[in-house]
Amino acid sequence: MNQDASYFFCGIGGSGMLPLALIVQAQGARIEGSDRALDQGRTPEKFDWLRAHGVTLHPQDGSGVTRPDQIVIATGAVEETVPDIGAARRVGATIKTRPELLSELFNAAPTSIGVAGTSGKSTITGMIAWILHQTGRDPTVMNGAVMKNFADADHPFASALIGGSDLFVSEVDESDGSIARYVPTVAVVSNISLDHKSMEELRDLFGGFVQRAATAVLNLDNPETAALAQELAPGKAITFALGEEAADLSAHDLQPQPTGMRFRLIEGWSEFDVRLNVPGAHNVANALAALGAVKALGVSTAEAVKALESFAGIRRRMEVVGTVNAVTVIDDFAHNPDKIAATLKTLHAFDGRLLILFQPHGFGPLKLMRREFIDGFVGLMREDDVLLMPEPVYYGGTTDRSVGSEAIAEGVREAGRQAEALPDRAACGDRIVEMARPGDRILVMGARDDTLSSFAADLLERLGAR
Repeated sequence: MNQDASYFFCGIGGSGMLPLALIVQAQGARIEGSDRALDQGRTPEKFDWLRAHGVTLHPQDGSGVTRPDQIVIATGAVEETVPDIGAARRVGATIKTRPELLSELFNAAPTSIGVAGTSGKSTITGMIAWILHQTGRDPTVMNGAVMKNFADADHPFASALIGGSDLFVSEVDESDGSIARYVPTVAVVSNISLDHKSMEELRDLFGGFVQRAATAVLNLDNPETAALAQELAPGKAITFALGEEAADLSAHDLQPQPTGMRFRLIEGWSEFDVRLNVPGAHNVANALAALGAVKALGVSTAEAVKALESFAGIRRRMEVVGTVNAVTVIDDFAHNPDKIAATLKTLHAFDGRLLILFQPHGFGPLKLMRREFIDGFVGLMREDDVLLMPEPVYYGGTTDRSVGSEAIAEGVREAGRQAEALPDRAACGDRIVEMARPGDRILVMGARDDTLSSFAADLLERLGAR
């Protein structure tokens, strides 16, 4: 990368933009940016932190883009209506999308691990980062979520790890098709299920991703991912599964613990007793994926297992905010049917009613996956659990809003479970505080909205003040 380059990140506070900006800054470039949340006065502490770390911030009105030598980074889609993009066109600045820039950095590294799949990406990426860090490999890591092991007072937004230039680890997204840009040394695929694209498109995208890699790490428990393993040359795949002896790495005798999991790992003729500090069978699968990825780079399984024992998890992945008056508040990123199912299954391994606040992150996913959302909640909620949904987050635009939260709540009620759709999140919060009783777990679920965490913390405070 040109040391004198000047980058302008449009939406710099976003979970995908902020870590990328920090990685680019660490390589010597000058960083500027704008964000709608900054203009609206949301999450001011994040922007104060960026300023304190040498990032120049501008209003999102185009005033920060003034020179042809600036490289303007847009989110996945270049939206011509964003003033910064219009300004870039006027002054002749280069415009790149976030996936274009990330894939350039990724492909430039001599060794790379790309982590793909419909769910589990952030956790697997975080596990790989911690194992490689603990075993002295000095990776640079791009994650879409904060890795608690690397977060401290100086690095509250530790969704990136700045390491050497020889080894790059990154989440890779299939939802926008940008997975096609990556040429990984190691390709990890946790699972493939309907999320944003048709199954046909997903098979093509993931198939190309594993074919381009030197080694693919694949989940035999997922039929689509297992099918990819069948198509690879012998020796190219490292496979993993829960209870499946035929896999290269398999987990047996899973024992849920209140804050984690224990299991027996079998690798060929070797056996390991593994302890995780993150709960749920899905996190055992995530751990196997991470162990497979580092194995492909020559890290011994014994060393990797030891490192995993101190993996502290990912922010907003079933994160316990606190317990007050015997009511526990949990903050979780789950937003598609698979992730919601994993969270509900894990929490139902222990007693207690669930009061579930689910804030959809858009109208589109509700329309596309209406039936899957309803079936998922109905199949995994218990009779006394209650689902509360505000309307999806809507920032304006031409979105089709024909399927809203009431359509989901109504489907859940028709199947005999308790669900309410309320006009907004504040109304849901009031209802939860009114209903909560000792022994309940309150689950705050949703994506793409930093304010959900402060909402969860506020609930805990209100419950304590009752």
